[in-house]
Amino acid sequence: MLSRDNVDIMTALHLTPAERSDKRALAHALKPVVLVGDQGLTPAVLAEIDLALGAHGLIKIRVADDDRTHRAAMLGLICDTLEAAAVQAIGKTLVLFRPLPAPKVAASDKARSGAAPRQIKVVVPSSSPTHRAKIKRVTVFGNERLTSTGKVKRAKPRRSSVKKVRLG
Repeated sequence: MLSRDNVDIMTALHLTPAERSDKRALAHALKPVVLVGDQGLTPAVLAEIDLALGAHGLIKIRVADDDRTHRAAMLGLICDTLEAAAVQAIGKTLVLFRPLPAPKVAASDKARSGAAPRQIKVVVPSSSPTHRAKIKRVTVFGNERLTSTGKVKRAKPRRSSVKKVRLG
């Protein structure tokens, strides 16, 4: 917790009621990804919750404890420790949200994206229904694309010289 003018400020994430409602609707179809057993909130369980929040952003947790106050304290501890927001707590199921981090793209990856040749498998159907389809490997370069029929086309037409254009 941070302190400013003797007022405690929580570092946990807070959601507006509208955001909380949206997250509850999204979480409805989810299954619990972390199960907290009889041993409670161990460091390994916290690490697993952190991993799941980093991968999914919105998760459900199933708690085996029967005590309601203990489950509420556990939810608060998880939110404070992992900087997440409590979306919902119904019975033994807790719903947590933490925004996903922005993907990090290195400068070298930006320069090379799509430029390297890549091998693509193309399934060529047989003209006869009794024969199997053939699998053909095609090399596609950075300026080429693969059509739905399996043919390689240039994304941009090749530039020709002015001299060749005049000669026809």
